[in-house]
Amino acid sequence: MILREVDKAEIIVLVDNYSDLFLSDTDMVKRLKILPPGAPMSEPGLSYLLKVHSGSDTHTLLFDTGISGSCLLHNAKTFASSKAVLMGEVSAKFEDIEAVILSHGHFDHCGGLLEFFDEAKKDLPVFLHDGAFVPRRFEVMPEFKVDLPAMDEEAVIKAGAELQRIDGPTSIASDLILLSGNVERQTDFEKGMPGAEAKIDDSWIPDPFHDDQGIAVNIKGKGLVVIGGCSHAGIINTVKHLQKVSGINDVHAVMGGFHLSGKNEKLIEPTISEMKEVDPDYIIPMHCTGWNAINRFAQE
Repeated sequence: MILREVDKAEIIVLVDNYSDLFLSDTDMVKRLKILPPGAPMSEPGLSYLLKVHSGSDTHTLLFDTGISGSCLLHNAKTFASSKAVLMGEVSAKFEDIEAVILSHGHFDHCGGLLEFFDEAKKDLPVFLHDGAFVPRRFEVMPEFKVDLPAMDEEAVIKAGAELQRIDGPTSIASDLILLSGNVERQTDFEKGMPGAEAKIDDSWIPDPFHDDQGIAVNIKGKGLVVIGGCSHAGIINTVKHLQKVSGINDVHAVMGGFHLSGKNEKLIEPTISEMKEVDPDYIIPMHCTGWNAINRFAQE
């Protein structure tokens, strides 16, 4: 796949599980320091605003939409009045979004989509895998299974989405952003989400998460920034897959949900071991990574 270098990427976290008003800035990370009632909201979901720069060529996209439009839109409005924006440290704007990418069909990543379209331009491309629309449920115990909220394809189209269905690796935004498509499973320990089931061909089976995908940008002189949603395909699988299809081995940063909470806590140590082999300059574990896993990454 062709993946052009970018001079700079701005990644704004609009929705995440955690909020901390007292964290300090670094050279790379700028914090949203606004006191209540304008302070950022958090919820167990994920959404990023991504702007890439290559010379005078820029593109701004939304990657996932969190659980609710209320959190997404509140934080988008709050972000616009943050110090980083007002001082010109960040130039991304919510109103400049030209396309949406969905990592997969779980409600904590696509739940805010319809409310986003209430505020956004109509007829925007939405890149996703067909599997994002499959019915899903979760086994709480063998005799108790809960249906998960699902996207209504007709409602999404009616809201203004131009669905761009992808399966394999796909470059977009003038070849500055690479979508992984269906992630190749390469590790022997990343097996998905225990208890998750999907209805495929009229049968309920352990969810294969064919729709789970990450994205990558190639920072000039530094390498890939790999961004995941929940990484149900495995964050290591996602990184390795994007290295393989891009032909770029250097990894500058890995961020997103690594899904190492609950029954997947047994994957923390092998994931850390493999991540050391990848050797990114920055690791940003978020969302469903889990409290214990985030602390283990910090320790290591």
